[in-house]
Amino acid sequence: LYILYRYMLIFDHFKNEITIVELLGDGEESRLSRVEMLMNVRNFALYNFFLEDKAYSTITDEEFKADVRRGVQHCLKGDVFQIVLSRRFVQRFSGDDFKVYRALRSINPSPYLFYFDFGGYRIFGSSPETHCKIKGSRISIDPIAGTTRRTGNYKEDMKAMEFLMNDPKENAEHVMLVELAGDDLSRNAHDVKVDFYKEPQFYSHVIHLVSRVSGMLDEGTDPIKAFFDTFPAGTVSGAPKVPAMQLIAEIEKHNRGAYGGCIGFIGLNGDLNQAITIRTFVSRNNELWYQAGAGIVAQSNDEYELQEVNSKLHALKKAIDKASSLVNV
Repeated sequence: LYILYRYMLIFDHFKNEITIVELLGDGEESRLSRVEMLMNVRNFALYNFFLEDKAYSTITDEEFKADVRRGVQHCLKGDVFQIVLSRRFVQRFSGDDFKVYRALRSINPSPYLFYFDFGGYRIFGSSPETHCKIKGSRISIDPIAGTTRRTGNYKEDMKAMEFLMNDPKENAEHVMLVELAGDDLSRNAHDVKVDFYKEPQFYSHVIHLVSRVSGMLDEGTDPIKAFFDTFPAGTVSGAPKVPAMQLIAEIEKHNRGAYGGCIGFIGLNGDLNQAITIRTFVSRNNELWYQAGAGIVAQSNDEYELQEVNSKLHALKKAIDKASSLVNV
């Protein structure tokens, strides 16, 4: 779902300024003055956020581990080299879910912070991963493959990083997904290369291994087509993509919805920046849905993959708990 907005508010937190941008068609009159008036209105209701019951997963830990073992068997048989299997959690609530977003952006600051209210539902999150970025004629993908828990203790985190960078399973997964990103870009670009490789990046609750693959768009290539041809991300599907997606549809108990898709902007000049919708909530009918996955390869251990998923979800669960303590005064 992409929307062409008439108004944009651009916040410059460094200068403490807001710029209002209005898109007008031929013959349309500006309504910027009304927007400015609405921005100065302070008379609006505030609501707190309340938890209703405990969060639950749509599958148990043992069921997820069984799915992992099933994925390993498909890798061993050669059906796929890698498959990303996920699990969903659901939290019932009442009140204002915007407080969860406020908590999440403070707990887990990431390159992509977003909150979209579509009326009947909302999507908000703090994604660390660039799926596709185009600026001018340069296109790039930043695959994240390799995750371990972060403790907050410097020495322990350094040990975890060293383990992650030298673990054969994590390295095999990372190499596959970097190669897949290169293949995706090569469909519409040339001079494809790896800008940086297996760089450890630290987030609030996890350490990721990240690479960047980039190229130059072929002459006459439609940037939107080039983006579409990279979808979905290999880091949330697997390799090869088509058989991996077929197996995901067979193994997972429900469709993924927004999870694993993209959220971002497409400029009128063809530039775009798309994040993968991970570390993301979908809020609908007083339920928060949130989801995470793990990349399964032939060497995968079911308990390790379960813990990887739990580590990825920890910041989201912590944001829910913090939001319930944010009280309006």
